[in-house]
Amino acid sequence: MPLPDSPTLPMPRSLPVLPLQGVTILLVEDSRYAAEAMRLLAQRSGARLRRADSLQVARRHLATYRPEAVLVDMGLPDGPGAELIAELSRDPTAGPVVIALSGDPAQRGTALAAGARDFLCKPLPGLAGFQAVIQRHLPDRAALAAPPPGDNGLTPDTLALHEDLRHAADLLERQPDAAGRAYLARFLTGLGRSIGDQALVRAADGLASKDSDHLPDLAGLVARRIAQVPPPFT
Repeated sequence: MPLPDSPTLPMPRSLPVLPLQGVTILLVEDSRYAAEAMRLLAQRSGARLRRADSLQVARRHLATYRPEAVLVDMGLPDGPGAELIAELSRDPTAGPVVIALSGDPAQRGTALAAGARDFLCKPLPGLAGFQAVIQRHLPDRAALAAPPPGDNGLTPDTLALHEDLRHAADLLERQPDAAGRAYLARFLTGLGRSIGDQALVRAADGLASKDSDHLPDLAGLVARRIAQVPPPFT
């Protein structure tokens, strides 16, 4: 007895190839908020993202992994990002694409002089802008489609922002010395610009040159910002 014909099933649609599908990126960034924003951009672009929060951790990653692109924040807790940029740029034909990040646009010259191929200023660009910067330096990706217009609404969750503010509050409680204040100024300036908080940017501006008498005012502002952030997991 002949078997009945099998029903014809529709052919599955092929998934679109994302512009950075399969690209591996190492992000060297101490801000959880900036890192979460970058994770969302990478995820929507098809890229794989690893994160290191210091120069030391980044060097450990690079001893094992060979990413195609490394995005380096200029102000890290254990030294300037320009150090790592210079190390990775000694042989530009063999190493990864190195792109600098900073909340201070004045760092652009320092980053490019150290060997960075490009510079991203915080707040980070939207999805199209992020993809354009990476594609510019990976020629095999240049022809792939960019996201549709308006596809840029990627906002990190409040947990990342809360953790960054708590980190700043903890540093302020320790009464940092001049070097610590310089790092904190860079950290808070980048965070303030990322979230559009001009009061925080102004309070952090010049912190490195101020004495410890100014720390309580900044600590009070950070405490108020913590209170204003919606509690995580609610």
